[in-house]
Amino acid sequence: MSTTFYLVRHAIKEKASGDVKITEEGIKQAESTAKRFNHIPITAIYSSPLRRAKETAVFIAQENKLPVAVDDRLRERANWGDLTGQTFEEFVAMWERCTHEPEYIPTIGDTSKQAGKRLASLLTELTELTELTETQPLQSSIVIVTHGGLITDFLVHSFPVHELDVWHPDFVAVQNQLIPECSVTTLSCEKGKFKILDFASVEHLKPKYL
Repeated sequence: MSTTFYLVRHAIKEKASGDVKITEEGIKQAESTAKRFNHIPITAIYSSPLRRAKETAVFIAQENKLPVAVDDRLRERANWGDLTGQTFEEFVAMWERCTHEPEYIPTIGDTSKQAGKRLASLLTELTELTELTETQPLQSSIVIVTHGGLITDFLVHSFPVHELDVWHPDFVAVQNQLIPECSVTTLSCEKGKFKILDFASVEHLKPKYL
């Protein structure tokens, strides 16, 4: 029995601090992303607790007639606005340092290594549950709506560099630029072993948004 995970970055969000919503353009992206899963037998949908992810997940859930389960492990590494008085420039500087120093403990949020482990723990847990549940189909497909930074944190700390560089040259160095809004990264997991099947695909958004 294998599990397929579709890691979806949330749609375009408002440019403001705090727990912001998705924009009108983001709504269109989310609608297109929901249709991308029309012909896939999705068995569950999980979302970050942040509003932009939950709003994106709702469109996918409505299309597939499934509930959305919220899990705190899908929260972004850090969110601008969580630290009172932090400017955007200060937030970006903190983010960049966390990216390049995986063990650096930021003023607010997690280290990039901790964030990656959070996502890994959820995916592993869901895989184990699927393998233990005899009523599940042989192929379980789960949509995970989360954040670009968390997806790359997981990949960078779960896969060797040479496997990541297959998808983009010098993957680790440019990781912050690699996950567009509503892109879909597809993984398989069988017996605890993860494999990247597709990375940051935006084919479902073309040609309207690119």
